[in-house]
Amino acid sequence: MAPGTGRTPLSSSRVLVAAVELADEAGVDAVSMRALAQRLGVVPMALYKHVASKEVLLDGMVDQVLIEIEDPDPALDWRAAVRARVLGARRAVLRHPWARRAIESRTRRTPVVLGHMDAVARLLLAGGFSPDLTHHVMHALGNRIWGFSPELFEEEPAQGAALPDPEQQAEMAREFAQRFPGILAVATAATGGDLSAVGQGCDEDFEFEFALDLLLDGAERLHRAGWTSPARSTVHP
Repeated sequence: MAPGTGRTPLSSSRVLVAAVELADEAGVDAVSMRALAQRLGVVPMALYKHVASKEVLLDGMVDQVLIEIEDPDPALDWRAAVRARVLGARRAVLRHPWARRAIESRTRRTPVVLGHMDAVARLLLAGGFSPDLTHHVMHALGNRIWGFSPELFEEEPAQGAALPDPEQQAEMAREFAQRFPGILAVATAATGGDLSAVGQGCDEDFEFEFALDLLLDGAERLHRAGWTSPARSTVHP
């Protein structure tokens, strides 16, 4: 503690922890230098000794989330280890609802970000994957290595929109069935036939793990087959 103040001295770590706590409580939009300084009991200018800008602050907040990812058990095979690490990332992101948006907004790869990417790559390489196949599997995993993925059916409900009356709903349902029979079949299967439940959302954890397992199964099949990427005349960065 600082002499005579009863307060822990300000540090980069303390600033980042406070910023994460503020975002957890009020959302990432609530995190400003002024709000953070008020939370820490300092003047805003004091923060700039530890975080040079709001962008640097957000980079550090993402790092704070990623360092929560647990290393998988060394005894696991490559598939189980990659799965464990990715699901560990998902748990970390779900603990901080603002983190997905923050991760997607980052343009700079910090050492912590690179460290997580490197950890996933090393697990694949240690499993006997070639660097070539590892490169393509990393692309296929995409944002799943951070614990989330774009959702095909994700849609924000309209705020304040009036619900159609039962007759209008029935007419809309008939028109939908005629125009989009494939989507209707999928929705019927997903809701067990209860079409009133359409749009209420899927089990996101199940869908995430289902997609992850499909990708890992495919990667394992290619690895066993000794797959290599076709020759390319132009190498893109």
